[in-house]
Amino acid sequence: MAQVLEFKLPDLGEGLTEAEIVRWLVEVGDVVAIDQPVVEVETAKAMVEVPCPYGGVVTARFGEEGTELPVGSPLLTVAVGAPASDAEPEGSGNVLVGYGTGAPPARRRRVRRMAADVVTSVADAPAAAPAPAAGTPVRDDGPVPVISPLVRRLARENGLELRELTGSGRDGLILRADVEQALRAAAAQEAIAQEATLLPPATLPDPTAQPASPDPTARLTPSDTKTTPTLPADGVTRTPLRGIRGAVADKLSRSRREIPDATCWVDADATELMRARAAMNAAGGPRISVLALLARICTAALARFPDLNSSVDMEAREIVRFDRVHLGFAAQTDRGLVVPVVRDAQGRDAEALSAEFARLTEAARTGALTPGDLTGGTFTLNNYGVFGVDGSTPIINHPEAAMLGVGRIVAKPWVHDGELAVRQVVQLSLTFDHRVCDGGTAGGFLRYVADCVEQPAVLLRNL
Repeated sequence: MAQVLEFKLPDLGEGLTEAEIVRWLVEVGDVVAIDQPVVEVETAKAMVEVPCPYGGVVTARFGEEGTELPVGSPLLTVAVGAPASDAEPEGSGNVLVGYGTGAPPARRRRVRRMAADVVTSVADAPAAAPAPAAGTPVRDDGPVPVISPLVRRLARENGLELRELTGSGRDGLILRADVEQALRAAAAQEAIAQEATLLPPATLPDPTAQPASPDPTARLTPSDTKTTPTLPADGVTRTPLRGIRGAVADKLSRSRREIPDATCWVDADATELMRARAAMNAAGGPRISVLALLARICTAALARFPDLNSSVDMEAREIVRFDRVHLGFAAQTDRGLVVPVVRDAQGRDAEALSAEFARLTEAARTGALTPGDLTGGTFTLNNYGVFGVDGSTPIINHPEAAMLGVGRIVAKPWVHDGELAVRQVVQLSLTFDHRVCDGGTAGGFLRYVADCVEQPAVLLRNL
């Protein structure tokens, strides 16, 4: 006799407490394999495919597309094959916050319709396997204590074996921080072995002259269930603040409420920077984007003015300075404003930065950014010039301490070598947290950036 197991919306990490059902990937009666994605949900940070830890026949789904469910709510029920009385039902071996089994993952197979007699009650479902006790090493033949499918995906995409990790979470759970630490350690070992800090990136498509991302023409695959505005009486339209729009509203409100920010700006002659980029691309090899050159300038400036690569911990009354630069770049998409993060930007050259910007921009276009791609930034580069504007006073991406804004690069009259000439001019602005530094530090940072834009050889002196 089949047993029907209830699969609930798992904890997707990053402190998220709810998700909206965007698209069901299975129907009632379909056969699902262990760890097969069964539903696509939208959190406040990203679109996520949720895998089911059970293999069997789908007997029920809970929630229509467009429904918002809290973590822990039932998603679907699955009828698994009738096991022996002393055996556990088939499961994924991956813990999804309370959902864990000991069987190894099976190969995925194409979903197909199947007629079967199933039991629709969950009363016969066995209890979930208990999590391993604190300090207990993970056995090679036992379940991997993973808190989120996002953690498993991050490890899988980077070829990391989770069974080799020791979780730092409660009861030995493997957290995203554990995976990222392991990846950093592996990267460091590889760098030493290669006697270089970075492997050559893949060839990029030819970027536009203006920074290629965020791209105002980039189109994210629209959700099948966009938030629908309501039209009450008297022509007043009300649109719920939810999903990415709600997350942006919360973060920007907190930034304005908590951070005493100030902005300074300067015009710079970017003619030589554009010529340098043209010469680099004419030499062959991977194409270099203007955004990558600006990012390289930012990391060099942060090395000279590290106070701006920090955040403020008001509870401890401390300024927390970061050794590595996790560089965010603002991208406007159909789903709202997102800020993908380039990890360890200080160790990447212009080619590698171009490759990573291209990868993250494509992920933004297709809605494939994960919460891990959108969190952990220490400094943000905001290219609002793609919208055809010269200047802005952006709101700092809390809890960071600063943001560099870049306007459009446009031909303007400019005094060059004592004579009036037409030059490529850009306005640069820096919004900074006045708690971490004073105007002298902020002005020094911005002036150094402008000097590098006007004379790229300034940057070469510090490489």
